[in-house]
Amino acid sequence: MALWGTFLIALLVGARAELPGCKIRITSKALELVKQEGLRFLEQELENITIPDLRGKEGHFYYNISEVKVMELQLTSSELHFQPEQELMLQITNASLGLRFRRQLLYWFFYDGGYINASAEGVSIQTGLELSRDPTGRIKVSNVSCQASVSRMHAAFGGTFSKVYGFLSTFITSGMRFLLNQQICPVLYHAGIVLLNSLLNTVPVRSSVDHYVGIDYSLLRDPVASSSNLDMDFRGAFFPLTEKNWSLPNQAVEPQLQEEERMVYVAFSEFFFDSALESYFRAGALQLTLVGDKVPSDLDMLLRASYFGSIVLLSPTVIDSPMKLELRVSAPPRCTIKPSGTTITVTATVTVALVPPNQQEVQLSSMIMDLRLGAKMALRGKALRVQLDLRRFRIYSNHSALESLALIPLQAPLKTMLQIGVMPMLNERTWRGVQIPLPEGINFVHEVVTNHVGFITIGADLHFVKGLREVIEKNRPAEPTDAQASRAPPPSLAAV
Repeated sequence: MALWGTFLIALLVGARAELPGCKIRITSKALELVKQEGLRFLEQELENITIPDLRGKEGHFYYNISEVKVMELQLTSSELHFQPEQELMLQITNASLGLRFRRQLLYWFFYDGGYINASAEGVSIQTGLELSRDPTGRIKVSNVSCQASVSRMHAAFGGTFSKVYGFLSTFITSGMRFLLNQQICPVLYHAGIVLLNSLLNTVPVRSSVDHYVGIDYSLLRDPVASSSNLDMDFRGAFFPLTEKNWSLPNQAVEPQLQEEERMVYVAFSEFFFDSALESYFRAGALQLTLVGDKVPSDLDMLLRASYFGSIVLLSPTVIDSPMKLELRVSAPPRCTIKPSGTTITVTATVTVALVPPNQQEVQLSSMIMDLRLGAKMALRGKALRVQLDLRRFRIYSNHSALESLALIPLQAPLKTMLQIGVMPMLNERTWRGVQIPLPEGINFVHEVVTNHVGFITIGADLHFVKGLREVIEKNRPAEPTDAQASRAPPPSLAAV
């Protein structure tokens, strides 16, 4: 009985699970590019390692090793790959570090000092980044695991006490190797938890698109990694800025991502576009009013001729009044995605009136207009852009069939007005695009759009237009007073 109850609860939870309007898949083909950029950043971080002074005595020999600085990092072998439940794993083997430090040595009454070069050989680093969803819906690095070791060190001791150095070099370099082992993992932990998260903070979660609507790119659940890709499910929903808590129920087909040939794939369901269309509708943006000189002259003449009978019955003070043409979308438009293409259906009311100065306007006609728009998607930079074209146009009266017949002469001029006057304004806005949830400094290139039943997918490659260092330095948080404390990982993460 308990098992049956647990099964029912699981079904109910599954039924309530929110479907994503947008999905992103990062494939293993992107990792080589990410690794190259990441290793450059890692080299710079390791070169900033602060190594404590090493001092002590051995018999009558007193030594002080200070001002240890990493001068060079050489990475000969590295691998970045996805690992289920660990998300992202970086392995570096057989690397080397070039060091420079100051020596101060006292043997009986003899003193020697100066700077010396050393090298750490056989450096191995294995670090894993665990990605998750934070309470605000943002992707973040929630944990960093690390194991680092330096197998051997070599220092070119010389000078007055070269023979003594030869005796003690093993002891001194062993101490320095121990200190290096202790410092590498805290640096990587700080780079993951603090610095990489400052980069991920540039990914939009809830942001405004324009003066009318905003978009919600909250993660619905933690990212899921397989051996070949990383999948992320985003809400992908628009909302009117005046109703920030409003949401459209997602009843569309869930996007599916199967491909792995490109670096990244983005999928959008019909819900993504429907939420945008309904948000603009609720915000009152889907209407257009043309009065007087704004009405094209040819259309003005045709409208006056079409409604001549109604106009001549008006008073002389009204006959020559400016013409008013108002288009108002009467219901939220809907998007339909098929393998053959994407269409948007729109129903609007068209009102024709005269506007006498300082008098109430006189309505001549009200009609229904049905539109079908074709939509072509494109990805430029990290903006999803839409190009619209008018596929079908029809006007009719909701009063009588006879009045609908009388509107036939208006079909062609109204369609021309839409194509010449309205569509360019729409395309100017839709071609600006909506940002895709990518970090700052990364863009899409070489995109390919594919239509499916109920959703579209866009495959693309990635391109770094800014280096990780540049973006992180711009967005990094202020370091706390105790900077070393912020670098310290939990004890289990630093393996010596």
